[in-house]
Amino acid sequence: MSEQQAKLSEKEMKTYRVQGFTCANCAAKFENNVKALPGVQDAKVNFGASKITIWGTTTIEELEKAGAFENLKIREDKEKAVKREPFWKQKENIKVYISAVLLVISWFLGKQYGEEHFFATIGYAAAILIGGYSLFIKGFKNLVRLNFDMNTLMTVAVLGAAAIGEWGEGATVVILFAISEALERYSMDKARQSIESLMDIAPKEALIRRGNEEMMVPVDDIQVGDIMIVKPGQKLAMDGIIIKGISTLNQAAITGESVPVAKTVGDEVFAGTLNEEGLLEVKVTKRVEDTTLSKIIHLVEEAQAERAPSQAFVDRFAKYYTPAIIIFALLLAVIPPLFMGADWSEWIYRGLAVLVVGCPCALVISTPVAIVTAIGNAAKNGVLIKGGIYLEEAGSLKVIAFDKTGTLTKGVPSVTDVVTYNGDENELMTITAAIEKGSQHPLASAIIRKAEEEGLNFNDLSVEEFQSITGKGVKARVNNEMYYVGSPGLFEELLPNGIQSEIKEQMTTLQTQGKTVMALGTEKEILALIAVADEIRESSKEVIRKLHQVGIEKTVMLTGDNQRTAEAIGKQVGVSDIKADLLPEDKLNFIKELRDKHQSVAMVGDGVNDAPALAASTVGVAMGGAGTDTALETADIVLMSDDLSKLPYTIKLSRKALAIIKQNITFSLGIKALALLLIVPGWLTLWLAIFADMGATLIVTLNSMRLLKVKE
Repeated sequence: MSEQQAKLSEKEMKTYRVQGFTCANCAAKFENNVKALPGVQDAKVNFGASKITIWGTTTIEELEKAGAFENLKIREDKEKAVKREPFWKQKENIKVYISAVLLVISWFLGKQYGEEHFFATIGYAAAILIGGYSLFIKGFKNLVRLNFDMNTLMTVAVLGAAAIGEWGEGATVVILFAISEALERYSMDKARQSIESLMDIAPKEALIRRGNEEMMVPVDDIQVGDIMIVKPGQKLAMDGIIIKGISTLNQAAITGESVPVAKTVGDEVFAGTLNEEGLLEVKVTKRVEDTTLSKIIHLVEEAQAERAPSQAFVDRFAKYYTPAIIIFALLLAVIPPLFMGADWSEWIYRGLAVLVVGCPCALVISTPVAIVTAIGNAAKNGVLIKGGIYLEEAGSLKVIAFDKTGTLTKGVPSVTDVVTYNGDENELMTITAAIEKGSQHPLASAIIRKAEEEGLNFNDLSVEEFQSITGKGVKARVNNEMYYVGSPGLFEELLPNGIQSEIKEQMTTLQTQGKTVMALGTEKEILALIAVADEIRESSKEVIRKLHQVGIEKTVMLTGDNQRTAEAIGKQVGVSDIKADLLPEDKLNFIKELRDKHQSVAMVGDGVNDAPALAASTVGVAMGGAGTDTALETADIVLMSDDLSKLPYTIKLSRKALAIIKQNITFSLGIKALALLLIVPGWLTLWLAIFADMGATLIVTLNSMRLLKVKE
């Protein structure tokens, strides 16, 4: 946001939806027209999302007047879109059919009675007028203002062709241009549908209970604290917390995960997710504009308005390129006849062909279509990419750093091994859990969870004389026997002859696997060893393997854990580098070091304690964005599900997008250069010129559409 926009108050800012944009140039022109309206202080068009944001005051009528050159329709941001006619029935496309039929009839007449025949000429002229009517209106207006865009170039070329008697060529150019514009409209509509499909995910009203009354309420009127009733098979209209009921919810709309998630009282639920089986009562926690889904839509739209580096380059290039082409065409038409006695009509014709082939359509559309398509596809798969710049940067990554706890691992300690020396495993685990019930230690909670999973009734045991031994463990009396639970160090001191050598070996083995070892015993002997570790996510190993497969050279694990634990986990997961004993500021410094060495570095974290490192990396990737606002705010790319498996897909999509953008730019410029070379032998005809331009636009667009096919 510019400083000027920041200064203008929120009150004066309003967003409208725009229907009917055909090209990026037209969007820029509409923006300038709106800025010139009285009462408007500033305006910003988002072409990808078909929106305009206005600072100041104006009316929809005024805005539609400013967009009359393109016949734009404006509506309030919240209003539902008017359903567009099917593509083949749209008014602007029907004109193309009529002029195409006239062109074919005139061509037959020309073949029958000669090109110059009156009826053939009339037919061509009619085709030009019907097919090019809106083109000429825009073209003339621009010509008067000396504003040279595609419409101006085409208008001059078609009128020039008619003036030198090339009626058939003029008609062909008009129709081919109209077809290319229609296809461009179609492709942009297709690309935008990804956002529109997101908008239609959540219902527009919900069943709300206020007091003893149940009623259907539009989402705009639902208040925080209202109770929403969601029946099986219905979608949730609002974010909230379940206060009654158990069900499974399909959260694919938010997280991209197709496997339904079990939810019960106290769990957070999101607008746009589908309630599959149980009746739920949900207390609404956010207004409609603050729901996670609204945030996603807003972020995706903002992302599509962000200029990617290659798009900024193309826009700068086109700014100088178009006037240069016009000057070149003019000189080509005038110099040979004036100074070399060449034929005027032949060289004017060549000049017109240069005007047509010089049209920067394909070049201008080469980047935005690819970016809009890729970002839309990612959002549908539960990955939020916050702008073209991050899409491009993720495509050129060589190094990815991961936070360990909660990213590569589950972040919750759990019991991995129980080794018994004297007595039954279940009995010993029951005693340990009964003692640990009184402890506040995180490792105690792992033991209690394990006992609950095994169905051990440790709550029935009476525990007496419970006492904490600072830094070493706890002791308590169970069934008249004094038991100790604690670190190996506690038992070294406690046992008269120290720990037996085979038990020591067992402890060392477990510790080298990165596990924390606790022992249960008495003053005489150790009865059992319990190993606890932060479990690795099932997907971590596979994700790291896939990343190396797609060409990431280096994966680094960053952790505050000790070196031994870090190495054990790092080896299991398969990362190429391990950095242990790091404080948050060490992580930050290490990311800066990596950036100095490798230029482009991604940091993957859970978005809360990793915020500084995420901000310092080239691309910050946060996990679990559905639940945390911090992740949504701080990261450049957000994996909405708390799952790393979306990362290789994101890298693959970004690389594909980067490759497609480069292909598009190279192809657009290459085809222009080739066509311009054909001028030398005089082989470049007008229809061939427009065909080259239209073909390039079409190929660039279809090439960008391939991004919709990228799947996990």
